[in-house]
Amino acid sequence: MKRLIAVFGAGNPTREEYNLAAEVGRLLAVRGYGVVCGGLFGVMEAACMGAKEAGGLTVGLLRTYNRAEANSYVDVVIPTGLGDARNVLVATVRTDGR
Repeated sequence: MKRLIAVFGAGNPTREEYNLAAEVGRLLAVRGYGVVCGGLFGVMEAACMGAKEAGGLTVGLLRTYNRAEANSYVDVVIPTGLGDARNVLVATVRTDGR
């Protein structure tokens, strides 16, 4: 895996947005990237689904402490308890050792 790429989007997307997010996740995975997101539903679920179906790694940083809230496509669940502030973590995750 090269790096994790952050994916953000609506929790209640249109069908077209959901399908596009799944395609983004798939394309990232086939190019060797993992997906990191808030780990819940909507666009986050779709991107994780696409990545996971293509063999990629998925990481979800949850807004609560409840691991069970993650969508079923998240490989690595990180319950933060930070609410929406967890988006700062999603956007700044580094996998290059710096």
